[in-house]
Amino acid sequence: MAKRDISRPVAVTGIGILTSLGEGREENWRALTAGQSGIRRIRRFPIDNLRTTIAGTVDFLAGGSADTPQITAAAARRVVREALAQSGLGRPGDFPGPLFLAGPPIEHEWPQRRTFAARAGSTAYGAMVASTRLPNEAHEQFLNGFIADRIAEEFGTRGAPATISTACASGATVIQLGVEAIRRGEAAAALAVGADASVQPEAIIRFSLLSALSTANEDPARAAKPFSKNRDGFVMAEGAAALVLEDAEAARARGAEILGYVLGCGEAADNFHRTRSSPDGAPIIRCMRNALADAGLDPVAIDYVNAHGTGTPENDKMETLGLQALLGERLASVPVSSNKSMIGHTLTAAGLVEAGFSMLTLRDQLLPPTINYNEPDPAIPLDVVPNRARAAKVAHILSNSFGFGGQNTSLVLGLDAA
Repeated sequence: MAKRDISRPVAVTGIGILTSLGEGREENWRALTAGQSGIRRIRRFPIDNLRTTIAGTVDFLAGGSADTPQITAAAARRVVREALAQSGLGRPGDFPGPLFLAGPPIEHEWPQRRTFAARAGSTAYGAMVASTRLPNEAHEQFLNGFIADRIAEEFGTRGAPATISTACASGATVIQLGVEAIRRGEAAAALAVGADASVQPEAIIRFSLLSALSTANEDPARAAKPFSKNRDGFVMAEGAAALVLEDAEAARARGAEILGYVLGCGEAADNFHRTRSSPDGAPIIRCMRNALADAGLDPVAIDYVNAHGTGTPENDKMETLGLQALLGERLASVPVSSNKSMIGHTLTAAGLVEAGFSMLTLRDQLLPPTINYNEPDPAIPLDVVPNRARAAKVAHILSNSFGFGGQNTSLVLGLDAA
């Protein structure tokens, strides 16, 4: 391809979504706009003595397994199939562009570690590795990088696949990477995928030690309460999404149905604290402004914000502070809702799942609600689309993803290219 203008918008021609609400973009969208919750009691593994015993799991993919890499891989494969089927791009097994995958961080899980230790008769790393029975057994049990390898092989993407793990911003980050590859003229299309099935005891314990998780175990469907005064943490969840990104001219030339456009991408690092935002909100504000500048739009153009909205006291307060600086007097009049109130926090997949829902918001001109909003927080003067979906005129959406470690990414999505 010839070099492209970096301001050129990128089209979305395929969407695949899978969450605790079910499989498929239409089933998920139906449930989301109906205000249904996918949060439930954890049944995949013992929950004795855990402070948090609820999550948004995708048990229909587990097959009796609590293996994060294998469930994540299955979820990724399914959303890619759905997105490609909608886009109609390329022949089966021959996708004309690169793959960017947002996946869980590489970490050894205790269930698998115990299996290797029992086989080796030792907890020494070298002994456990030596006990593996197949050449790739340790790789596929522990390393999430194999997921991208498998997807690239099955769907025939071009070049070496990239796996990105930038905490909760990962899904939005891989969309940005795909957009930039197309803008630079390196590819006519890109496949952006996010998948995460990290609900397992070790991960729950780690987040619990950070006091990040909700402990409202008695009523799982009401536990996720973004922006409410009684919010007490996020609910871990699993899910996946895929977007087929294309050069807009190329998509039109082949007669593709364009679902919307990624108009702008912005990012900004926050080095204040490993899990907390800078008190002045400057990195979050800069991130959103960078996305708008990349799109060539002013804040007044934003009709709706798909919030990061985790339901932790810290995140919701800081996101509100950032939006106040961005939107000014329009703060209370721009709808801001959180998909996480229904599906929970899908971690590294969240940015992609929420971008997929944002594209459906543009399609149907329907704002998904923030459910469980029964105790407004006077310190958060937002229109959170409380409890019920709302019809609205929406041309531009700001979708935020703010991750632990100060990794922030915002996207501007639009119905039209202009």
